[in-house]
Amino acid sequence: MTRTSPVGIITGTGMTERFDLGRPRTVRTEFGAANLFFHEGGDYVVLPRHGAAKSPPHAVNYGANIAALAHLGVKEVIATSAVGSMNQGFRVGEIGVIDQFLDFTKRRRFTFFEDRAVHTDMTNPYSKRLNLSLSLAAKKIGTRLRQRLVYVCAEGPRFETAAEIKMFKMLGGDVVGMTGVPEVVLANELKLEYASVVIATNWAAGMQSTVSQEEVIRVMDKSGKTVKELIEAAVAGLRGENR
Repeated sequence: MTRTSPVGIITGTGMTERFDLGRPRTVRTEFGAANLFFHEGGDYVVLPRHGAAKSPPHAVNYGANIAALAHLGVKEVIATSAVGSMNQGFRVGEIGVIDQFLDFTKRRRFTFFEDRAVHTDMTNPYSKRLNLSLSLAAKKIGTRLRQRLVYVCAEGPRFETAAEIKMFKMLGGDVVGMTGVPEVVLANELKLEYASVVIATNWAAGMQSTVSQEEVIRVMDKSGKTVKELIEAAVAGLRGENR
C-alpha cells in the first residue's frame, strides 16, 4: 500500500550527515520549534534529534520533535541511536532494533498530557510492523539485524557506572542509551508507529576499561552508511516501491 505521508527519520549521533540534505524547514508547535529536512522525493523527512544547538540528551526538546512530525502528517517514525551494549551477543559495531525499554530518566518532560489523565498503553511501545520492515530491509541489503533488544534509558549526560550497568543487566537490559525515552512514549501518545534502530558503539561501563564519546563517534563513522542503507530500504518497502 502506497503512503502519501512521509516517514519520519529521527537521527542521533553521527547519522544526520549521512543523508543528502538541503535547507532545513522550521516547524513550530506549542511545545517549541524543530528543524527538519525533506527528502527530495517526499519519501521521508529527517529530524536531527539534538537540533542545531546540539542539545545534550537530558535537554533535548523531545516534545517539539514528536509534535513537529505529527504536524506534518507523519504516521511512522524510525529513530537511530548509539548505545552501549550489555549483551555479549550484541557486539560493538552491530545493529539492532528495540522491542522493550526500561526507563531510568529523572527530570524530563515525558508526556503531552500534563493537565489531564491520559493513560497510554505501553505494552508494546515499538511497532512490530516497522520492526518487520527493518528486518526485511536488512535481508535485502545483506546485513545482520539483531532483534528483540531491551533498551535501558539513563538520564545522562554522564556515562553510567559499572554498578549501574550490573543492575541494568540483572533487570534484563541489553543496551543502554540516553535518548530513547521519552521519545518513544511521546510518539505512542500521538499514535505514531515508532521503531528504534540502535548501533552498539561500545561495551557498557565495567565491560571495558573506559567509555568515551570519541569511541562512540568512531564506531558510528564505520556503521553509519549501513544504517542509512537499512533505513532507506525499509522506507522503500513501507511505500510499496521496488528499488
